[in-house]
Amino acid sequence: MCGGRGTRLDTAVEKPLFRVGGVPMVDRVLGALDDSRVETAYAVTSPAAPETRAHLDAPCIETPGEGYVADLEAALADERLSLPVLTVAADLPLLDGAILDRVFDAHDGGSLSVLVPAARKRELGVSDDTTFERDGREVAPTGLNVVGESGDDAWLTDDVRVAVNVNTLADARVAEELS
Repeated sequence: MCGGRGTRLDTAVEKPLFRVGGVPMVDRVLGALDDSRVETAYAVTSPAAPETRAHLDAPCIETPGEGYVADLEAALADERLSLPVLTVAADLPLLDGAILDRVFDAHDGGSLSVLVPAARKRELGVSDDTTFERDGREVAPTGLNVVGESGDDAWLTDDVRVAVNVNTLADARVAEELS
């Protein structure tokens, strides 16, 4: 998923092209996908990120740019995809193939949300704008999910590779320190 506006990042460059460790975040995510058991990767773009689309060497699915959920639904309707589908936000610059393979290992057939304790995000000093209660714990979504035919399973981890989403310049500084 690399078609968002990235307004909170407050930078002139499109969010997926923002560099962490000298490498655009979208390239870091695509590298992690290449190093995992993922067979085929599609970049989900929108009119909000034309430079990102031009930059990409991967096949793209163009969405209307109406927000994450609407764009995800549009992408999932693409005839090239069949469930289950691993979805990955382009703002996870610390991902690597090993953590993606751990998600596959945790996946049990239906949908799977990868979550981190909100306290872990705070401990790392990264934004946690969206949190909710699950099984008595305050958790945050990571931007990494498996969309399946049914189910609402979750995998809770405190792994830094999925805990750091770059939404702000402060988040980017943390990602730089950890990369």
